[in-house]
Amino acid sequence: MGNVAGKKILTVAISLLAVLALLLQPCAAARPVPGTATIIDGSQSLHLPLRGSLLRGPESVAFDGDGAGPYSGVSDGRVLKWNGLARRWSTFAYSPGYNAKACTASRTRPAEVTESTCGRPLGLRFHYKSGNLYIADAYKGLMRVGPGGGKATVLANEVAGVPLRFTNGVDVDQVTGEVFFTDSSTNYQRSQHERVTATGDSTGRLMKYDPKTKSVTVLQSGISYPNGLAISADRTHLVVALTGPCKLMRYWIKGPKAGTSEPLADLPGYPDNVRADLKGGFWVALHREKMELPFGPDSHLLAVRINADGQVVQVMKGSKSVRPTEVVEREGGKLYMGSVELPYVGVVSE
Repeated sequence: MGNVAGKKILTVAISLLAVLALLLQPCAAARPVPGTATIIDGSQSLHLPLRGSLLRGPESVAFDGDGAGPYSGVSDGRVLKWNGLARRWSTFAYSPGYNAKACTASRTRPAEVTESTCGRPLGLRFHYKSGNLYIADAYKGLMRVGPGGGKATVLANEVAGVPLRFTNGVDVDQVTGEVFFTDSSTNYQRSQHERVTATGDSTGRLMKYDPKTKSVTVLQSGISYPNGLAISADRTHLVVALTGPCKLMRYWIKGPKAGTSEPLADLPGYPDNVRADLKGGFWVALHREKMELPFGPDSHLLAVRINADGQVVQVMKGSKSVRPTEVVEREGGKLYMGSVELPYVGVVSE
């Protein structure tokens, strides 16, 4: 009986410490969601399940220029393509160093042990005209694979003499073909991502790859945990998620403010990827809410839709067991949801 009581006390103590840790993190001051924001029930979703009991983490979701997909990068280093309910997932691309036998996870060798060798694809984005898929691989750097898939080519693994330690988000200007991407930290790798937030690390970078000159330019450095990013509908600026501070940053690439950045929004949670919606705004996936408690009702914010001015106009809610990394809107009111933890891509209907 004493052991049971002791275990209960220990559980409560751990929960309280977890809450305290959340409150002490950089973005503890939560901003309430406007009461005018409409709500989508994300708990009712169709699952596109991965094959393999230990395969996890379809982190980013992309569709090619023909609308085929989704494509998603998973925990063993591959990029997979969804071929419909009959054929399901197939291998589309893989990084240099990938080996099926060595990179397949087991209970004694989890993916976290092999991902630095096998690669861990995070952000994905197609350039529709060329059919090329750009891959932000956490360990390999910025990569590209042609429309036929196969072995990806590393385009950059260092910039200005500084290695890419945590390549994360990517988007493409569909007109110029320029590729914008983030390196979340020059101090910590993906396997140490919690340290980036806990230490307040501000060594992240926003960069641009020019496929014509094959050169990479640092647009801004000294950023606190830059994660996902998306180019605006009018192609004048980028919206960058800052995970640790729970903010969105706007970086101007055209116009009188070109080359400068400014705050766009304070968010009610820790953002991951950002994707343009179909209304001139953006969907922002939230890994968890700022003040989220490990107990209480099993519901939290999964994502928020913001308009061009950074105002939250719609939210998606669902179970705390779901912590999305990306939400992509498609025609017909379908929202495709990626996650670095779950064994499926979720599809939610508005």
